[in-house]
Amino acid sequence: MSAWAFHGWPSVAASLAAYFAGGLALGGVHFGGLWWTARLFAGGDRLLLALGVMLGRIVLLGGLLTLVSFAGAPPLLAAAAGVLLARPVVTRRIRRVVA
Repeated sequence: MSAWAFHGWPSVAASLAAYFAGGLALGGVHFGGLWWTARLFAGGDRLLLALGVMLGRIVLLGGLLTLVSFAGAPPLLAAAAGVLLARPVVTRRIRRVVA
């Protein structure tokens, strides 16, 4: 039986909200890093830094989502939903900065 079955609904909802917020923050870092990586590659003068940022954001995202997966499917889904929701948020912010 899952550990999630032993908690009351308020604590489960709070826990999933925390995983969602963490995923949102992680997604913000990931997609912000993607924008930074694209700018570095487009500039062409700091390719090693661009490769390091690219590798770092992929390892960070994969590693933290892997750690969340050990808590079970509901936390992983909540964190992944946060990461996915961060994409349009970061994209809108970057459009404001660039425009």
